Amino acid sequence: MTTTGAIHTKHDDEQAIRALVDKWLESTKEGDYETVLTLMADDAIFMVPGREPFGKEAFAAQSEQMKGAKIEGKSDIQEIEVIGDHAWMRNHLEVTITPPNGQTMTRSGYTLTILRKEADGRWLLVRDANLVS
Repeated sequence: MTTTGAIHTKHDDEQAIRALVDKWLESTKEGDYETVLTLMADDAIFMVPGREPFGKEAFAAQSEQMKGAKIEGKSDIQEIEVIGDHAWMRNHLEVTITPPNGQTMTRSGYTLTILRKEADGRWLLVRDANLVS
């Protein structure tokens, strides 16, 4: 695939996906949920244990409730496979959440994420199965 004369390789796509994960974690740490929302497609669906799948709007509402909490995360990407304009990623996350006036909680586990490359070349999260507990 060529874009403006540049040749993009699977390696470039993998690096862009890793950068998306880094930006997601950094933006979450900073409480910048507006940026996090730009990293997912409008039709994104999240699956977590004990809850019906939910979309971007519910994610945004949940993020709003987390304002004021200190959230730090670590990512250990196990695999990324790029297939055309889609990719999947298996990732191990560790997330520490400290609510204002609350007790610190640490959660860890695996995620399986499907991403889509948009016409402008950006990778966005479209599906996420999150087994962090």
